[in-house]
Amino acid sequence: MTDVADSAGISVETLRKIETGRIPTPAFFTVAALCEALGISLDAVADSTSDSTARHSEADAS
Repeated sequence: MTDVADSAGISVETLRKIETGRIPTPAFFTVAALCEALGISLDAVADSTSDSTARHSEADAS
């Protein structure tokens, strides 16, 4: 956790808050920095988020 936070330029406490949902909507630049630190593309994160949103919307419509 420390390595990821350091690589992303955020504090370990901020990363912990994001992971536990105490920061439910982190800033875009924080997400981008975490993606860079973890070797994940922003496109992959956006795709996984929109897939999840679509599934929730379909379930709500039932």
